[in-house]
Amino acid sequence: MFTTPIAKLLRLLSGDESKDPLIPPEPVKMRKDFLVDTSIHPASLSFYYPDGAEQESLPVYINFHGGAFIMNSKEMDDPFCRYLANRAGCAVLNIGYAKAPEFPFPDPIIQSYEIIQWMKGRAEELKIDPDRIMVGGQSSGGNLAAALCLYLEEKAEKQPLLQALSYPMLDFVTPHAEKPEPKWLRARYPQFANFLNMCYLPDQKQARNPLASPVCADIDSGLAPAVLIIAEHDAFRPEGEFYARKLKAAGVSVHDELFEGCYHAFTLEGPKDKAEEAWDLIARKAREAIADSKAANETGAGQH
Repeated sequence: MFTTPIAKLLRLLSGDESKDPLIPPEPVKMRKDFLVDTSIHPASLSFYYPDGAEQESLPVYINFHGGAFIMNSKEMDDPFCRYLANRAGCAVLNIGYAKAPEFPFPDPIIQSYEIIQWMKGRAEELKIDPDRIMVGGQSSGGNLAAALCLYLEEKAEKQPLLQALSYPMLDFVTPHAEKPEPKWLRARYPQFANFLNMCYLPDQKQARNPLASPVCADIDSGLAPAVLIIAEHDAFRPEGEFYARKLKAAGVSVHDELFEGCYHAFTLEGPKDKAEEAWDLIARKAREAIADSKAANETGAGQH
């Protein structure tokens, strides 16, 4: 199919933020790399452990990088994963998920679910707490994090402690030409964005599937608490704000914050002070989620 060679070309041409990170990578106690087989495709995984950590059973935050479902690698988020591990006091799992168009919707979601099962089965070896999981991602990665929460809900499985969605792409139903695209080239030629969308979602009839477009989901109050990072000048701002309102209306705990003067991918491209502010917000919300879960466990244990 013609989408595959074009996608491969875009991967070669796309910028690699890992070569010149906005925020320098911090030392952590350890980074462990794995190549894990799944029914979809082998997945490259990296676990980060916080500097000075002595716990044997750390909470774990699962990170999904951005790249329109077809580009970039998990290495672009290496500095963020290190930062988050140290600031939140948790392990961070950075997933190199299968990319479209070779692996379109819902392959990356199924693969991510299988990776969680793999992780839970090796919790003692990995020194993580399988009952205290958080998820998050940037752009298309935010879509995958939100979809994973909905997928777990479909399976009636325990929700993550937190879903952190940074300028997420959550709506395949609305054509890109109808979104407030601030970049003149993409605004003038929305066909480019539509091509990217088609790579992940080749069958437009699937656009209203909640796992593709979380804005279409029937939200339950038991869905994971959320933090939404929204950029002022971003084509995906309306869908991020809409999803925040929808979660709140369902009774889900939500912290949504608009970063004024910022564009899509600002946590990677800057401005640096705004990126650090967003990173710190996610770390703070992760710490709060971990503390709340610990308090709830202690309260529950005290009642027996």
